[in-house]
Amino acid sequence: MTPPTLPRQAPSPDEGPAAPSPAEAREHVVRRRWITAIIILLLVGVPAGYLAVSAQQSRQSGRDKAAKVGAAKVRTAWPSKVQRSIYELPVPLMASRVGYLETNNWHTSRLYMQFGLSAKELDEFLAGVGTDRQALTPGVSVSPEDAHVAGWSWNPKHDWYGITLDAPDPRPTRDITVDLTKPTNPKVYVVSTAVP
Repeated sequence: MTPPTLPRQAPSPDEGPAAPSPAEAREHVVRRRWITAIIILLLVGVPAGYLAVSAQQSRQSGRDKAAKVGAAKVRTAWPSKVQRSIYELPVPLMASRVGYLETNNWHTSRLYMQFGLSAKELDEFLAGVGTDRQALTPGVSVSPEDAHVAGWSWNPKHDWYGITLDAPDPRPTRDITVDLTKPTNPKVYVVSTAVP
């Protein structure tokens, strides 16, 4: 009787070195290196590009905010609905030449605003703030200090009319000055002061 044949086992590592593996073809080496380089480039380049774009957007956003906060005079723009609500300034949507400046400190917050409108819109605005044209008195109601901050000057040849609308805290006090030199196209200057 012949003994059964056993499968041949691989030689033990202690028995000596294994046969060398066949050399990798040069084409495969080059292709593998290119793929590795592309993967590394993507892993490093994409996040770096994202960071660069984010930094630029953040820097630009910071400049925009600084321009708003650092404004020294009234600039051409509409204040937000929230600002108009807080300072109780119901400006007609058809107003033209709208500009504003907001200042804040520990004691008071002020919204300086200017805009042009029609005679009818002036009556609507005055009604919206709780007054009317008959309540306006000759002269400027905005203080010289507030006019200086806003960059406003009052031409003595113009027809200026004004009113101060006091309100208990926390509601704002509003100094309204209207240029009625051209009655069909009046221009309004308002300083609304709120005490937190």
